[in-house]
Amino acid sequence: MKGTFPADVVRNIFSNISSIHVFHAQFLLPDLEKRMSEWSSCPRIGDILLKLTPFLKMYAEYVKNFDNAMELLKLWTEKSPLFKAIIQDIQSQEVCASLTLQHHMLEPVQRVPRYEMLLKDYLKKLPQDASDRHDAEKSLEIIAMAATHSNSAIRKTENLKKLLEIHEMLGGEGDIVNASNEFIKEGSILKLAARNTSAMERYLFLFNNVLLYCVPKFSLVGQKYTVRTRIGIDGLKVVETSNEDYPHTFQVSGKERSLELQASSEQDKEDWIKAFQETIAIFHQKNETFKTASKEVDVEVSAAELGKRAPRWIRDNEVTMCMKCREPFNALTRRRHHCRACGYVVCWKCSDYKAALEYDNNKVNKVCKDCYSILSGQLDSDERAKKKGILEIEAAQFSGNSIVCGFLQYSEKTKPWQKMWCVIPQTEALVLYLYGAPQVRTLDATASWDSDPHDLLGMVRVVFRSEQQDTATGAHGCEKSLSKFITNQVISRKQLRF
Repeated sequence: MKGTFPADVVRNIFSNISSIHVFHAQFLLPDLEKRMSEWSSCPRIGDILLKLTPFLKMYAEYVKNFDNAMELLKLWTEKSPLFKAIIQDIQSQEVCASLTLQHHMLEPVQRVPRYEMLLKDYLKKLPQDASDRHDAEKSLEIIAMAATHSNSAIRKTENLKKLLEIHEMLGGEGDIVNASNEFIKEGSILKLAARNTSAMERYLFLFNNVLLYCVPKFSLVGQKYTVRTRIGIDGLKVVETSNEDYPHTFQVSGKERSLELQASSEQDKEDWIKAFQETIAIFHQKNETFKTASKEVDVEVSAAELGKRAPRWIRDNEVTMCMKCREPFNALTRRRHHCRACGYVVCWKCSDYKAALEYDNNKVNKVCKDCYSILSGQLDSDERAKKKGILEIEAAQFSGNSIVCGFLQYSEKTKPWQKMWCVIPQTEALVLYLYGAPQVRTLDATASWDSDPHDLLGMVRVVFRSEQQDTATGAHGCEKSLSKFITNQVISRKQLRF
């Protein structure tokens, strides 16, 4: 009949729990209770334990079957309405103390190690010359052997117990309580908005195969977090980011979404990055697809991954012009838009394309012209290579190893001022690199101290100025440092004016 379940399902779930119960109810517990009543005349328990502890090995069968029992319990709860109703009825009883059946099934697994701990404490308090010491020590050896069979299972059950707690914290989020899931790390964190860097409180649960990005519910009872995004470990990348206004930041980039996160301290950031890196490495090793990765993690979406993984959005306030056509933005006729494939900030003309993106379940999204060409395959490979050019050097790479870097306002002839990210790298101290934003890979231009003035950036003169005076610690400081460095390089003759 539909909705019923085979009788052997219950036997397979609970294994030999009936035998374990009989052992305690008819032998171990009555003998210990009797000895407690006679303690004044016979203060010892070692002889009882020495006689009965060999039977503790029967726990091994229960422990060995535990993972299979959890799988069966999950399977038949989903498959059979009758089975589910019976389980819910049992869990609603007062004797269950509002705990799930899985919680109670953990107890036998933890029983033998607890006996071992109790007997160790008993021996610590027992005088060295006590008549019970010899039997108690022999009993401890037997229990320790039985506990060895349970140690690996204990770790699994502790993990399962944690999964059950998280399952309740998330209001019954599916697929959390699973023998293949391993809890790694959890904690509060701030998420920086993609557009304006505003910080929002979030909560992370990291497992061996998935990252749960959650929003707090601020509830005293019941569900405490809502899962906003599930990001698979397969394809996950993590890298430190530099942000003057928000310290201790790092980026997590997965196929489903990219997040820029802010930890509470430098140590907290390092702990998170280490946890991510170890989890990613172990995941690839177990799936036999691990390859030695480059020490420098590329957080930009490659052409091969375009549309298959969520990009990291360049923030609105980091650019003043379209990152494709270089036309300056304004509030009325040329507003900012984000390409959903590469994350660049572009104008409406450069984002007037749509393409299906695999990471977003093949939904049609707004993309820039370049990404549309790559995704649709309509752009010639030679043209793409030509478009990349020889100056494709990552801004973030140089910024982290530079003599000076920062935002400056840039003007060419009579054109409006534009915000640019300027970098003088330590490896090339005679070259000034200009970028549209700190995260941009493609250079806008370079200037060499020994360039001919008329060849310098294709113009007679280039003028820079700092941003508003209230940002003196940022761009104004960059202006002073840059000006001092250039003065030392004696390039005023090159008609660069600061």
